[in-house]
Amino acid sequence: MKLTSRLALTLLTLFVLLLGTAAYLYDRVVSLPEQTLSLTEPTLITVPKGFNGAKLNQFLQERAWLNQPTLLKLLFKLQPELAEIRAGEYRIEPGETLGELLSQLREGRSVLYPLTLIEGSTVKELLKSLAANDLIEHTLSATSPESLAEELDLDFESAEGLFLAETYHFMRGESDRTLLLRAHEALKQSLNEQWQQRDTQLPLENPYQALILASIVEKETGLVAERAKIAGVFMRRLDRNMRLQTDPAVIYGLGDQYAGNLTRKHLKQPTPYNTYVIKGLPPTPISLVGTDAIRAVMHPEQGSELYFVAKGDGSHQFSDTLQQHNKAVRQYQLKRRSDYRSSPEAN
Repeated sequence: MKLTSRLALTLLTLFVLLLGTAAYLYDRVVSLPEQTLSLTEPTLITVPKGFNGAKLNQFLQERAWLNQPTLLKLLFKLQPELAEIRAGEYRIEPGETLGELLSQLREGRSVLYPLTLIEGSTVKELLKSLAANDLIEHTLSATSPESLAEELDLDFESAEGLFLAETYHFMRGESDRTLLLRAHEALKQSLNEQWQQRDTQLPLENPYQALILASIVEKETGLVAERAKIAGVFMRRLDRNMRLQTDPAVIYGLGDQYAGNLTRKHLKQPTPYNTYVIKGLPPTPISLVGTDAIRAVMHPEQGSELYFVAKGDGSHQFSDTLQQHNKAVRQYQLKRRSDYRSSPEAN
């Protein structure tokens, strides 16, 4: 009887010890996410596809970022959802906990890099900029607006102007195709939304015509405050069946023939973009546009001006009559100031 009691007591003691050890171990495991990683400086890590909990455990163990990393295996068994890891590039900061790292990996909060599509730039300039960015996966072979439209399966013969000029953020390794399609969707959304809210009785048949005119406004002035005024001039000229006579469109049509000096011969040279020769709008946009230029075309400033000329300080002189305009041309163009510039001074 005494032997049986002693055995029972021993077994009970062992059970209590085991239970206490299990409870202690469980507490250590579940509190593991609160442990601060042993980093002394911000660190970038790249997580490939197929990376799992076991590989993460090995990764942390090799870098000694976590005390007793073997407990991580138990944590993943208790909470397998914590081992769900998305591929990407991640920035880990000193003082970050294991739980914060696991949350970052699960949610795919990768490092994002900025890419700015510049207002007034052309497709050729855009493609050159993308090709020079080594963070982007290069998949496109297009070298012209026409070949780019075909390669991206766009419903246009030319891709010129079909990407909204703004700053986008992307993960390392994102493809140029994906980025451009995202910018194209942003352009369509902005253009269609503003088309629905446009002023009535504009001399434009569809959103694409508005985009063409917006690209001309974009190239004519870098001053946001002038865009609606310049758009108003072009609207009145379209209403009166006057030629737009806009130099940026002529320059675009000249392509590589233009070497920085627009001549009288150029203004007489027939191209689909020579608005001194053709009436109405050119066949495509001539540059990328931002939302300000689109908005200016949808809500042009009312007035009587039919002409404008660059003053040389980045702004323009507007005139109602050809006589006034010719006087302004003599003042600002034929007698150019020594510090003449066509764009506003950078702040």
